[in-house]
Amino acid sequence: MNYYNEIKNELINNEVYKKVKDYSKNRSDLMTYYNIGKLLSKAGKNYGEGIIKSYSNKLTMELGKGYNTSSLKRMRQFYIMVQKGATVWHQLSWSHYKILITLDSIDKINYYAKISSDNLYSVRQLQERIKSKEYERLDDKTKAMLIKKEEPKTEDLIKNPILIKNTYDTNNITEKMLGQLILEQLPFFLEELGLGFSFIKNEYKIKIGDRYYYIDFLLYNIKDNRYVVLELKNAELKKEYFGQIKTYMNYIDKNVKTPDQNPTLGIILCKEDNKFIFEYVTGDNVIDREYALV
Repeated sequence: MNYYNEIKNELINNEVYKKVKDYSKNRSDLMTYYNIGKLLSKAGKNYGEGIIKSYSNKLTMELGKGYNTSSLKRMRQFYIMVQKGATVWHQLSWSHYKILITLDSIDKINYYAKISSDNLYSVRQLQERIKSKEYERLDDKTKAMLIKKEEPKTEDLIKNPILIKNTYDTNNITEKMLGQLILEQLPFFLEELGLGFSFIKNEYKIKIGDRYYYIDFLLYNIKDNRYVVLELKNAELKKEYFGQIKTYMNYIDKNVKTPDQNPTLGIILCKEDNKFIFEYVTGDNVIDREYALV
């Protein structure tokens, strides 16, 4: 089999196809580079690693720039990645996949590819998610569910820790300062929480008996059709925090939630976790997460 001619024809056909059918050129790119990667993989097994450099030189001479050794190796990596179990999302560009093929596990690749496809992330946004180690901040149970292609709950996908950009000159911040940081970077913070979260109000005022209380943040998750009570604590998780947040959640369920909405979710965002306390005092629909100042 003449691998070189097959590779050359794939590239020529792709260029012609893109000019005629521009609307689907991304799909054509991915299919072409997958096929070339397959041919390069077979050629390498028959002729050795040096064949890629030889093909690169010939393609550059006959078709012009864009087919250097690094480019061809990336196409082979793309093919190998798919063979190992990566899902190809045609909404993503070749530029996305040039980043994804550098990751060290198929599970991680599939996670970032899916969220990029679901959220229409640009290449820059994908790079930011990878840089923030979003996948690594999911717990092991959630990762196992994703590998098995099971559908996690919204709260399962809330990262731990949640990153908050610190614009103060000190790391010793109060809860009020923490709340202000969140307000200053609200879109970033809601993305940290995950899909479907929207902001309603901070210091949400409620009345229980003859006393007024203030919920740090009242949010709403459109995907889950439920309110979210978020409480900030600049200390280690304590058992009394659960009583406080359950009181606020019950208030929202009884006085704000409508019958067609799901029960309220509670999130305790604390400086330091305490798994022992969480194991014994947690209730339904309450989760805790640490925050990390960056």
